[in-house]
Amino acid sequence: MKALFPVSRPLSWVNTAFPFAAAYILTGLGSDGVNWIIAIVGIVYFLGPYNLAMYGINDVFDYESDLRNPRKGGVEGAMVDRSFHATILRAVVVTNVPFLVFLVLVGHPPSWAVLAVSIFAVIAYSLKGLRFKERPFLDSMTSSTHFTSPAVYGLVLAGATFTPQLWALLGAFFLWGMASHAFGAVQDVVADREGDIASIATVMGAAWTVRFAFAAYALAGVLMLFTAWPGPLGALLVVPYLVAVAPFWSVADAEAESANRGWRRFLAINFACGFLTTMLLIWWVALGP
Repeated sequence: MKALFPVSRPLSWVNTAFPFAAAYILTGLGSDGVNWIIAIVGIVYFLGPYNLAMYGINDVFDYESDLRNPRKGGVEGAMVDRSFHATILRAVVVTNVPFLVFLVLVGHPPSWAVLAVSIFAVIAYSLKGLRFKERPFLDSMTSSTHFTSPAVYGLVLAGATFTPQLWALLGAFFLWGMASHAFGAVQDVVADREGDIASIATVMGAAWTVRFAFAAYALAGVLMLFTAWPGPLGALLVVPYLVAVAPFWSVADAEAESANRGWRRFLAINFACGFLTTMLLIWWVALGP
């Protein structure tokens, strides 16, 4: 348990649990009420087991490249001995299957479909033979699915009505996820090339990947302008991300590891912007229909 905990990246748990919780609970409050048993089970699942699957599978199949990556071994990625890999994969199955069985039993065909896409994205990103993480642009799209799909699942499970404003919100979230993955890949350009791993950053180059991330963040902000009030204020939340990536606009591939400074700021920005997002959601609820 002591070794599995850092493998699941606890610093990132909120990034998957919060979207599900917000989507499911707020949809329930606006309709027939919240089934709190389903809410709690879903939140617990997207907190721990889901992240153990996502990052545990990644650690097992990225082991060789992670050995060359100086930032692995802390909050940005655990390093465990190869002899522990089988334990990780068994733990993924043991912790995920009971939750998935429950969520299938309380769900319905549309929610099953979304959950299946979510789990497939978690597996396909790293698993040998699929390795979506080595398919430029598809890697960023798959990574974004990891964080967006819990929200979509919560909405579908609770029976949300998908309005143009909601689609704009989800589109902004998806672009945020793509931008975040792309910028995160910049710092690994050297290590990934040494490990013969293709990624959006190794193919596009560090500078152009930073510019792509900047543009995606900016477009996410534009989409927020089309959401229901006070959603448009969320457009301002992209500004800290733009400020974090801008200094690396012209970073050379050989100096790509310097983008880790911006990535560490990104980890802090997430919590601040998450708090402000929560305030906007509470405001939206308070305004009522």
